Amino acid sequence: MPTASTARRMFELLEPICLVTYFADECNEELAALGHRTYWDGYFASRAAPLGRVPAQVVHAAFYSFAEGEAARHIPSAWETIPPEASVAARERGSAASLRRILGDELAGSPGLVRAADLTTKAATSAPTEGRVMYAGMRTLPVPSDPVARLWHSATMLREHRGDGHVAALVGARIGGTEAHVLTALEMGIHPPESFGRIHHLPKQRLAAVMDGLRERGLVDTESRFTEAGRETKRRIEALTDELASPPYEALSPAELDELMTELEPITASLVAAGSQ
Repeated sequence: MPTASTARRMFELLEPICLVTYFADECNEELAALGHRTYWDGYFASRAAPLGRVPAQVVHAAFYSFAEGEAARHIPSAWETIPPEASVAARERGSAASLRRILGDELAGSPGLVRAADLTTKAATSAPTEGRVMYAGMRTLPVPSDPVARLWHSATMLREHRGDGHVAALVGARIGGTEAHVLTALEMGIHPPESFGRIHHLPKQRLAAVMDGLRERGLVDTESRFTEAGRETKRRIEALTDELASPPYEALSPAELDELMTELEPITASLVAAGSQ
């Protein structure tokens, strides 16, 4: 049976595939060509689209890590003139184009990539959807026939599955979205954590309240650094996230799992070398 360490290794191998959506130019260009005015319009419109035309409050709840009001700046306005289905298709086209450019014709057209896409899809379409809102939304989308697009699509399904589990781990630890970013910043060695790129734009009063709350709970000290309790809380969250991310890989035999990791390694290495952009 796959373990938490298996899920962690698969996350390391698949994450660079998913990151082209956010780091490379092609996806943003495709979304801009539809008429999305900003990066964040396209981000919210395309990522939330599998949920259907839900209110901003639902997107905020499902995404979890964004500050209050951020989803409402883009949802539902980003869908008013551009159908959600068009945004999803643009995200897939752009992401697949980025992968083909970065990997090059030889690797993108290799039998190894086709096999990796097939095995990733087998895992990504096999996990239970209960309690996995974003993953369940992705499962409603058709799986692309093109191997490069299929690899991206299935890697992204697994990313959303893992993300849903991460949210569950955070909720269980009573760590909110902004607090989660603070803990991540501290783990990355960013100090002060309020300078982290995901939260530095938030109102100073809001960030001060978050930091005060973490201090009151004994997770952060007076110098805005991890306490032992804070470090252990972050460790437990990550360990549970890995554990909850393992069910998809139960669909693969040990031999298939080994084969998948082997086939993904050169793909991931190329993407990491390019910074997924």
